[in-house]
Amino acid sequence: MTAVRLSVRDLDALGVRAGETLLVHASLRRVGVTADVVRRVLVDGLGPGGTLVVPTFTAGNSDTSPEYRSHTQGMTDSQLSDYHEEMPPFDRLRTPSQGMGRLAEAVRRAPDAVRSRHPQTSFAAVGARAAELMADHDEECHLGEESPLARLYAADARVLLIGVGYEVCSAFHLAEYRVADPPWREYRCVVLRDGLRHWMSYKDVDLNDGDFGALGAAYEAHDAALPVPGVRHGRLGSARVRSLPLRAAVDFAVGWLAGNRPSPHLTKRLQKAPGFLH
Repeated sequence: MTAVRLSVRDLDALGVRAGETLLVHASLRRVGVTADVVRRVLVDGLGPGGTLVVPTFTAGNSDTSPEYRSHTQGMTDSQLSDYHEEMPPFDRLRTPSQGMGRLAEAVRRAPDAVRSRHPQTSFAAVGARAAELMADHDEECHLGEESPLARLYAADARVLLIGVGYEVCSAFHLAEYRVADPPWREYRCVVLRDGLRHWMSYKDVDLNDGDFGALGAAYEAHDAALPVPGVRHGRLGSARVRSLPLRAAVDFAVGWLAGNRPSPHLTKRLQKAPGFLH
């Protein structure tokens, strides 16, 4: 690397080991190197037996997302109809991720990358277990038991947050499926079927990352009190970096969400919350 040096030793200090599976969320704005350089160093550090995973979410093909509401606010009926007809359908091989950062796109575009098939909350992976972890992502399950997150949990993956906080830690969404009686809602998006645009509608857990920052802070306080803490901290350039064990974080999140979110029977969360993605 040029301005910033990232070596296997740096990854080792963050608890990242060769041969393991790593889920990465990143904002490289302050790191000082290109996404392709970071991708190569991570892949080299994980070695031939390791797997690098990134979220490649897409919200622009949905008419039930805050992005859609933001883009269509104030439109006339005619403008709204035109916008709706021109919304690009999700194509697993070609649709870029949206808002996931340059590293996610660098992984998605890698020649050996495998992408899961969900039209809104796909993941992409490179490495030894990429095909296995990305397989059979149920199109009606964003981030639950039929998604790569459940497989990452089973694989005892680590999460690496580069220049971002717990607010974007997608692993916490798996916990939303594991609390008792989670709220559900309807989603709609446009996909590509046999070369044609097709609208699909399905019901899934009502995802909400609005309190993930507070959840992450509570998890770190809990982790710091353990005999052997699992959270590690470091830096890449001016960017803060932390890594954490995905399984332990999800297990903690299940209990925290159950105790800190109001019952869906008592309070219906507004779906216009700014943290809501899809």
